[in-house]
Amino acid sequence: MRQKLLNSPMMYAFGMLAMMIPSTAFSSFYSYYYVEKLGLGIGLATLARTIFLIWDAVNQPLAGYWSDRTNTKYGRRRPWLLGSIPFFMLTFIMIFSPPHGLSEMGLFTWFLIALVLFEAVATVIWVNYGALFPELFRGDRVRAKASAVQQGYQIVALLIGTALTPYLYDAMGFSNMSIVYALAFAVFMLLCIRYVKEDEEARKTPTLKLKDAFRETLKNKAFWVFNIANSFAQTVNGLLSSIIPFYAKYVLKIPEAQVTFLLASIFVSVIPLVFVWYWLIGKMDPLKGWRLSLFAYALSVIPLWFGSNLLSGILAGVLVGFGLAGFLVTPPIVSSIIIDRDFAKTGSRREGTYTAVAGFITRSSGLISALAFFIVGIVFGYESGDKPGPDPESTFRYLISVVPLGLLLISIIVSLFVRLERKHAHES
Repeated sequence: MRQKLLNSPMMYAFGMLAMMIPSTAFSSFYSYYYVEKLGLGIGLATLARTIFLIWDAVNQPLAGYWSDRTNTKYGRRRPWLLGSIPFFMLTFIMIFSPPHGLSEMGLFTWFLIALVLFEAVATVIWVNYGALFPELFRGDRVRAKASAVQQGYQIVALLIGTALTPYLYDAMGFSNMSIVYALAFAVFMLLCIRYVKEDEEARKTPTLKLKDAFRETLKNKAFWVFNIANSFAQTVNGLLSSIIPFYAKYVLKIPEAQVTFLLASIFVSVIPLVFVWYWLIGKMDPLKGWRLSLFAYALSVIPLWFGSNLLSGILAGVLVGFGLAGFLVTPPIVSSIIIDRDFAKTGSRREGTYTAVAGFITRSSGLISALAFFIVGIVFGYESGDKPGPDPESTFRYLISVVPLGLLLISIIVSLFVRLERKHAHES
């Protein structure tokens, strides 16, 4: 039984489930918690995010390089994943457990420290987990299937992390909610690690020195253009999830308890739509499928502008689900092709380095998202939940629809400059 499950898409995807439940709760509600509930100004929240990105510029690439050079009898990635579990749990709980009675500057300091520690540990886990994908799954069809299964699990995690979270923090508070999610993370990540076995030949391939590894990565034009395009679309993922609680309150004007229904409309619809995209990708070149998903995503955010109540918000959310499903399925396939091209050229498997640098590029989306929040907030006078300004409805109507549409149009334009030569028949 264990041999059948070993390196199966189903068991590998438990890692995605493990990471995405707490990560989604974090990205969807940390702004709402600190800005709306605790009264931290959006200027300080943006500053904290900016400082984190400077730190991330250092730890993200190094995490990938160290992972590639790790060589133990347990593999390159598994020891990093296993060792990071308790630290991820502690730092996630720290995010949602600030001491009572802090001043605004004290709250900012706590948030900044917790954010830096949490994201550092999350970087190690994401880099090593993501680096396993191109190694475990070879060929476009196998990768398309594995990606579809993985994204199916991700949608379940997104649903739990968004739709269930309001019920949990309403019933037990944010701190206890974070403890529940930290425990779920540990269970699912251990299950993933138990059924992953790395390719022994992959860790025996020559490793490049730090300078050479990053020089080869930086020379790969397709890699850079692909990830820059992805970063703008990734911004939309984070922006939508973090803005929906505000959108529900100020635009749809629905009770906080009904936010769950709005979030569920997006993520429940994505689950079957992931497999629709899996079928579509099987009919076309992966690069074209990725571009098509960006176009569909751009169209899908337009109806959010017209939301005015719970029903119209739910209908718009279902449409967003179609575009989101495509964007979740297609990038891992294209990214794996780029990594294969690099291995054919250098003879060195550097999934960790590529995953880390790609992560740094796409995680810059956090800064874009924070700046969009800050700029639109200034334009319409929104400062925090205590000082929402004269027109909070327009603030979040623009942030939920107009800004995402603009970002996705940029992503589509950049994607047209990605060129990939398909050289090996076994990959098709």
